[in-house]
Amino acid sequence: MVARGCGVVVHVTSIQGVMPLPESTTAYAAAKAALSTYGKSIAKEISSKGIRVVRVSPGWIATEASVRLAERLAKQAGTDLEGGKKIIMDALGGIPLGRPANPEEVADLIAFLAPDRASSITGTEYTIDGGTVPTA
Repeated sequence: MVARGCGVVVHVTSIQGVMPLPESTTAYAAAKAALSTYGKSIAKEISSKGIRVVRVSPGWIATEASVRLAERLAKQAGTDLEGGKKIIMDALGGIPLGRPANPEEVADLIAFLAPDRASSITGTEYTIDGGTVPTA
């Protein structure tokens, strides 16, 4: 990319980098926070060489694995799948939209950020979490 003088690096971080769940995701959260910091650093280093660096920070995404987790939590709590999803949302402090994001929504954000139509965007992080991370 440096030789060509153009390119885009997209790091997929996580809201866990700023909102870890100490009882279950400390190592994952630390790795994602480190990736975010690394992305900030290299954006300053290589953006002047024509290489953009952006970070996408998803919250809870409705993947097959997360649905299985919701099902396991529901079974343990003696409730249904919606009850299992509520357990996860409560652990995250709530999701104002009331649902996890779909993988396609995250992909659409990345698809917007990667091409030249976003050529002035670099060094930033986009959170896609249904409002989970509180904003000021």
